Amino acid sequence: MSTESIPAPLPVSPEAPAGSPFRTEPTARDEAPQFVLPLVVHLEKTDPPARNDALVTAARAVLTILSDPRSLGEDEGGAEGEWAQVMRDWQDARIRKVVRRARGAEWRKASALPGITVTGEHAEVRVFPPVPLDGWPKELAKLQVSGTDLDDPEAPPAPDPSGPVLWMNPDVAMSAGKAMAQAGHGAQLAWWELSETERKAWREAGFPLSVATPDAARWRELTASGLPVVRDAGFTEIAPGLTVALEGGTVYCPTPRLQRP
Repeated sequence: MSTESIPAPLPVSPEAPAGSPFRTEPTARDEAPQFVLPLVVHLEKTDPPARNDALVTAARAVLTILSDPRSLGEDEGGAEGEWAQVMRDWQDARIRKVVRRARGAEWRKASALPGITVTGEHAEVRVFPPVPLDGWPKELAKLQVSGTDLDDPEAPPAPDPSGPVLWMNPDVAMSAGKAMAQAGHGAQLAWWELSETERKAWREAGFPLSVATPDAARWRELTASGLPVVRDAGFTEIAPGLTVALEGGTVYCPTPRLQRP
């Protein structure tokens, strides 16, 4: 389960500022050292989590590490979080995330490394501070990237409009890992859109959000409306293109919502 992508708002324009992560052509970001944010999903052979649960949990895991004190700059005492520099380095380059799976002893070894485990209804996803593309810890490097996919035994619940909704492109088939990383990109895009006050309120509420797949007509509405979207760079699994549209919540993450007649 893997992905490397670039989140970008719509429209992507050559007029975007030099060095912006939202430009599609090579920029100074490509010259910077490249890092990746590792996520590991706990996936035993029996009783795996539902796909939608895993996607929501992965998105919340990304938000959790972005907001963790260890990822932030200087506190009131002047001390910087231990992950702050590498989080800056990662966000100064192209935004990449890779999802791997672990079970049994593999999961226990991964859980012993510095990181944060986020739980959903049944899913468990551990997120780690970014690592160089060629500098993975051995406990993570040997984990499988591909393997058992995830399904939804029952239809996911309708999105809760009080929180943001990450709408997945219905025309692009993705493995569970690829989709988890795309949901993480969408959540990060939402985070970048918010003020500190809005971030705090969302975090204190536990980062409520929904992941859903619209029909083709609604997807066209979402992507033509000017809402922020994730544009995958096409490094793995799928061709370059749009994967996620971000619609804000009525209470949490109040980014723009689709305007309907």
